[in-house]
Formats: sequence, structure tokens, C-alpha cells
Amino acid sequence: VQLQASGGGLVQAGGSLRLSCAASGRTFSNYRVGWFRQAPEKEREFVAAISWSGRNTAYADSVKGRFTISRDMAKNTVYLQMNNLKPEDTAVYYCAADSGSWGRERATREYLYWGQGTLVTVSS
Repeated sequence: VQLQASGGGLVQAGGSLRLSCAASGRTFSNYRVGWFRQAPEKEREFVAAISWSGRNTAYADSVKGRFTISRDMAKNTVYLQMNNLKPEDTAVYYCAADSGSWGRERATREYLYWGQGTLVTVSS
């Protein structure tokens, strides 16, 4: 599975962006998909995840209520809608996929496939 993350950019605090993670090579309809982010000089951290069915979602406390993860099976794409962005959301955002079970979605080591990252910059 090849993942392509897109949609990053520069936005003012309070603004919105929608990130996309498109899969190619094979359908990832049976994969859980996660979004992670990495700010300069910080470790990569969990942001959000969605189960293969879309029935389960999980969010980091720092983004809960502001970010929404969703998936479009027909387009083989997972989205991360980010609202009310804050300067501390500035990071490179990565999408990842794995066929593993739900319950392990918050750990980077539980994902086999990774996209290349897209930069989100939030100005104050």
C-alpha cells in the first residue's frame, strides 16, 4: 500500500484545513488508518485514527472536538478535517495504515505503511 498525504499549508490561528490520505497499490478498506504529527525537535505523536469499517474513531486529547477523521471507501481516501487550528498544531502530518486490530491505533509501531507527510503551519 502506498499512501499519499496532502492538504497541508499555511493558515492563521482559528482557521481550518482538510488533509487527505489517498491509498494506491491496493485498497486499504480493511486497514485502520491513523494520522500522526511531528513538530521540530519533538517525537512523532498520535493525532487520530479510524477503524477499517469507519465505526470506531480515536483522537488525542489535544485535538478532540476540533479535528474529525473520516474515510471514503469509494475514493480509497481518509480525511482529517482540522478546525480552530492553533499554533501548537504546527507540524508535519503523516498518515499511516495497518491491518492490525483496533485497540492498538495510538502507537506508531503498530503501523506498517506510512505516507510522506504534509506540512501544516499555523500562524498566531
